[in-house]
Amino acid sequence: MAAKSPKTISEYISAAPSKAKPHLSELYAILKEVAPDAMETIKWSSPFFVEPRFLFSFSAHKAHLGFASSNDALDPYRDDLKEFEITNMGILKIPYSKNLPRSLIKKIAKRRLKLVETRMDDNFW
Repeated sequence: MAAKSPKTISEYISAAPSKAKPHLSELYAILKEVAPDAMETIKWSSPFFVEPRFLFSFSAHKAHLGFASSNDALDPYRDDLKEFEITNMGILKIPYSKNLPRSLIKKIAKRRLKLVETRMDDNFW
C-alpha cells in the first residue's frame, strides 16, 4: 500500500527523510516569518507559499533541498551564494551537508515577496 500523500507542509516535513527534516523545518520557519499571511499548500507534491500568486516553494531530495523563489529574487545575492548550485529556473539547491544560509534565504524571501506585491498582473508565476 502506498503511503498517504501529505496534505500540509508539516505533514510533508514529517514524511521527509530524517536527514532532510532539520533543513526543511528551518526553511519553513523562515518562510513563515517572512510571509505570515501567505496561504500554505501542497502543489505538484511540494510545499508552496502563495498569496494567491506563487511566492516560493521548497522540496526535499536525496542529498539536498530545493528552494524556489525566482531568478529576480536571487539575482542580487548570487555572489553570496556561489557555494550553492542555482538552476536556470531559479531553484537554490542546498546540500544537507551544509548549513542553511538563513540570513540570505530571509533576504531572498523578502525580496520575492516585495517583487510579487508590486506586480501589476495576476499571473500565478
